[in-house]
Amino acid sequence: MQRSAYEDFFGVRSSLKAGGKEYQYFSIAELGKKLGKDITRLPYSIRVLLESVLRNVNEQEVTKDHVESFLTYNPADPADIEIPYTPARVLLQDFTGVPCVVDLAAMRSAMERMGGDPEKINPKLPVNLVIDHSVNTDFFGTSEAFKQNMDLEFHRNKERYEFLRWGQAALENFHVVPPASGICHQVNLEYLGKVVQTVTTPEGDVAYFDTLVGTDSHTTMINGLGILGWGVGGIEAEAAMLGQPIYMLAPPVVGVRLRGSLRAGITATDLVLRVTQMLREHGVVGKIVEFFGPGMGALTVPDRATLANMAPEYGATAGFFPPDKKTLEYMYATGRDEDLLELVETYTRAQGIFGDESNPEPEYQAVLDLDLATVEASIAGPKRPQDRISLQDVPKTLKTIYKAPIKERGYALQDGDLQKSALIKDPSGKEYELHQGDVVIASITSCTNTSNPSVLIGAGLVAKKAAERGLRVKPYVKTSFAPGSVVVTEYLEKAGLMPYLNQLGFNLVGYGCMTCIGNSGPLPEHIAQAVEKEDLVVGAVLSGNRNFEGRVNPHTKINFLASPPLCVAYAIAGTMHINLHEDAIGTDTDGKPVYMRDIWPSEEELARYVSKALDREAFKKSYGGIEKSNPRWNDIPLQATKVYPWNEESTYIQEPPFFVGMGLETQAISPIGNARVLVKVGDSITTDHISPAGSIAYDSPAGTYLAEKGVSRPDFNSYGSRRGNDRIMTRGTFANIRLRNQMAPGTEGSWTRHQPSGDQISIYEASQRYKTQQVPTIVLAGKDYGMGSSRDWAAKGVQLLGVQAVIAESFERIHRSNLVGMGVLPLQFKPGESAESLGLKGDEEYTITVDDGVQPKQEIRVSVRRPDGSTLEFGVICRIDSSVEVDYYRNGGILHTVLRRMVAESRA
Repeated sequence: MQRSAYEDFFGVRSSLKAGGKEYQYFSIAELGKKLGKDITRLPYSIRVLLESVLRNVNEQEVTKDHVESFLTYNPADPADIEIPYTPARVLLQDFTGVPCVVDLAAMRSAMERMGGDPEKINPKLPVNLVIDHSVNTDFFGTSEAFKQNMDLEFHRNKERYEFLRWGQAALENFHVVPPASGICHQVNLEYLGKVVQTVTTPEGDVAYFDTLVGTDSHTTMINGLGILGWGVGGIEAEAAMLGQPIYMLAPPVVGVRLRGSLRAGITATDLVLRVTQMLREHGVVGKIVEFFGPGMGALTVPDRATLANMAPEYGATAGFFPPDKKTLEYMYATGRDEDLLELVETYTRAQGIFGDESNPEPEYQAVLDLDLATVEASIAGPKRPQDRISLQDVPKTLKTIYKAPIKERGYALQDGDLQKSALIKDPSGKEYELHQGDVVIASITSCTNTSNPSVLIGAGLVAKKAAERGLRVKPYVKTSFAPGSVVVTEYLEKAGLMPYLNQLGFNLVGYGCMTCIGNSGPLPEHIAQAVEKEDLVVGAVLSGNRNFEGRVNPHTKINFLASPPLCVAYAIAGTMHINLHEDAIGTDTDGKPVYMRDIWPSEEELARYVSKALDREAFKKSYGGIEKSNPRWNDIPLQATKVYPWNEESTYIQEPPFFVGMGLETQAISPIGNARVLVKVGDSITTDHISPAGSIAYDSPAGTYLAEKGVSRPDFNSYGSRRGNDRIMTRGTFANIRLRNQMAPGTEGSWTRHQPSGDQISIYEASQRYKTQQVPTIVLAGKDYGMGSSRDWAAKGVQLLGVQAVIAESFERIHRSNLVGMGVLPLQFKPGESAESLGLKGDEEYTITVDDGVQPKQEIRVSVRRPDGSTLEFGVICRIDSSVEVDYYRNGGILHTVLRRMVAESRA
């Protein structure tokens, strides 16, 4: 818990001077000397975590034993060492942030009902919420698109924004960056991140590492600046905000030794796609990746941030770069105070984590080597970020994927399907054909790339050269430009490149996470109708980090991640069936073929433009007073009532049922008996499959609910924007249009078979029927269940459907934690076993023999009764991973645990 003073239990408080001031700090080097441990060989990220545990010892939540246990950490073979980690701050985006604030408001209401003081419910850590996920690409291709999209954003999200304004007024330590300011991760990188934080205590000013957790999995981007941070579920973030340490196992750390430099024409996007593929193959789930080596000097902070951003895609908790001279140069260029820069260097050197070639190489669990010169131009897709394809191999790879079975991530097309096309007539009367594999969306978007001037200026130069040759984007391509901060458009305009992007249709559509989160907006109606009529496999190319099925747009079945310059090139080509290394992408005004090499900028040209991009004064101007920078946001009235006035008629904000009727006493853990399977799925089920963020289908349970509430179809908005209303989100759980529930074979979407009736009905309807019958339900899954975004509603919605346990072959880190945090039991098949190997079909009854004596990672027996009366018994591993998580599970969730404690303290 963050306090006004820190106690020096180990006698290691030291002091330093920087920026004309004296600071105290807790020296991990002195700790190592006192306890006989060589700190210099620990991974840098582990040292940062150690400092947090050391500084926060209070002999209550954090004890001296925790510190001493942590010092037994062996990088080569980490044991199961539990540590209580207290981040310096919390970062929220609005899709995941709104439900966090809803839960805080619900806890205030529950606190009042239980006789406590509701104003005790407040963030104890600094919290920044950046509104960046609510804007949609409804308008595009015109100079008015930005204003038109923002107008719609404020119209659609009025209730949500009024609610956040309540939070801004009522909650302490809660700060909001308004709409149209940028993407939270880029704002964090360019403005919020300090590398070193300070706090004033009675004993003096204390300096400590700037660390954070965020409710977006791409919080990891900040690691490129030398700040340790990662994504957690909203449930975990709320507990941290309320002063509860995050109890975790000290993570293994894998080192990636970089050497050499990228070849001419190769971008940071190409590098990250190679690293993502490499690390997925190695396996780094639940681990921190740390980059080091002689190649570090060849990477700018924006390059590093690109690599760090994609940590969730390669499966790591974080991809950490220790701070060094490049960090200081970037902080200066982006407008940070010079006294802070001096403190950063002085403090990180004193703590032994400033990147320097003279430092001894840390020890790691494993070390992978990458020669940057071997990186090739690539894209990734069409369904997962780790599926990298070299540029010259795209056409032949795509043809193979078309014919591959669906279970092998293919499309099961027949030879005759490959030639299908549609004749399109646009509103002006022009006709053209749309073919399999054509690109219908090309979007420069997402924090991953728009923080990096080199790839954005590269895109501007490609657009300039293409426009000058008379090339144009194909008429069926929906183009958009959604940068992560206002600074981006400023430097593109200053460089004279924005007019060329506009000329090709890449007009500014908004500052936010748009196409990458699924806010791509609808395709033009005549194109959408053609795709549906002929069932065409058409695609999107985006400079984002996620391309999971059903995420980007309901009409794009193939989705590829690419660098911004390649997004421009593919928009001009209009098809994925092109080898951009060898094939012409178009014809110029003289009728001559134009190749990508003809419009690709030289390294010298690119460097000349990039040198002007990081303008210190531009950053200071853009971020000065950012919290009050949007007049429309400022016009929303503030209401500072201590308890939120819930409105039963609201379709955006409702009090969730999690704490309604909750008592102070916990119930003993008991077996789950005679449960039915609600959902049975295969491998790589993402949180997008479980809780989609995109559009709400009119005929879905959520769409039916909204229609009954009188909401018109154009105002349905997205699941992401409706996360403050549990009634919509529960109906939207497992509502992804590409979900294949094996309980309802041959279907896509939110379908299941109720047992034992066999009725094929919606998953939501089945859940309600099981609840009426007082029958618990479970989920059966394959490998990597819950991969993708740190989406707490993927756990909340499952719990509200009545699911009591998920049995999977493996879990992604954040989702496993979220399940425990919502009182849902995560269970893992033993190695080599699966639903298929055990012959589980989903029509059985399941009894899980968990009880109040459950221990972390113990074996639990599962008994199965088949419809014919025969039985099966097998063991599973309980993925409650720590003793603290057992307590969370017993309480029904992490927030229930915290609330009960706070009510008791308030009454005392």
